[in-house]
Amino acid sequence: MRLWPSGLISLPSIDRVLAPAPNPKRVEALRPLPFAHRGLHGRGLVENSLRAFEAAIAAGHGIELDVRISRDAHAVVFHDAELDRLAEASGAVDRRSAAELAQVRLRGTRETIPSLPEVLKLIAGRVPLLIELKAPDARVAPLCLSVFHALEGYRGPVGVMSFNPEVGRWFRSHGPRVARGLVVTEAGKRRRGALERRLALWRCKPDFLAYDVRDLPSRFAARARARGIPVFTWTCRSAEDEAKARAHADQVIHEMPT
Repeated sequence: MRLWPSGLISLPSIDRVLAPAPNPKRVEALRPLPFAHRGLHGRGLVENSLRAFEAAIAAGHGIELDVRISRDAHAVVFHDAELDRLAEASGAVDRRSAAELAQVRLRGTRETIPSLPEVLKLIAGRVPLLIELKAPDARVAPLCLSVFHALEGYRGPVGVMSFNPEVGRWFRSHGPRVARGLVVTEAGKRRRGALERRLALWRCKPDFLAYDVRDLPSRFAARARARGIPVFTWTCRSAEDEAKARAHADQVIHEMPT
């Protein structure tokens, strides 16, 4: 074990202890297919919609999607905190019940905001699935619990992930069979960001990282990958992004034309 001149143990050595590499079997089923970011949307298909998920499955892609908590503590499939950009309604998602959200149309379509159980029933284990939990503060338990219950009995490769390391920590304690990931971006962060990333890594103890493609190559991601933590990368939108992903990651989360 390498020591700094001061006699302190090096941070990479601490990483190996506090965030050990997972058993490869925990994530191997997630790796074979590229992930369509929020489903295969565009050309009239809205992100995080049932039709976008159907399109991803038809194209032979995995699916990445987002979930938020409703007012009555159900996981609904929606990216933004506010309804305005994507739906024919306005206001905060968490101010409405799941039943109310199920009546809200996605903008420009006849589709409505789906629940996570509804989406899981559609996917039915046919392709790998990544579920990003949008949990902006320390109170992650209601959303984590809703996702965990929705996954009970689900047959198929699935992982949960979040920018918030408390999500991974919750699943490590309460749903240890579910593969868990840490979503990472270095954008706009310097020295303080390096410390935050390392603390998040130790707190989450992830089975995989979901890394911002704009930050690749990254020393932090490379070290994690070298010691057995797979790196997925988002959001690939160009041939340049795809080339960086091939060189520095294990799979892509993309918005590339098919």
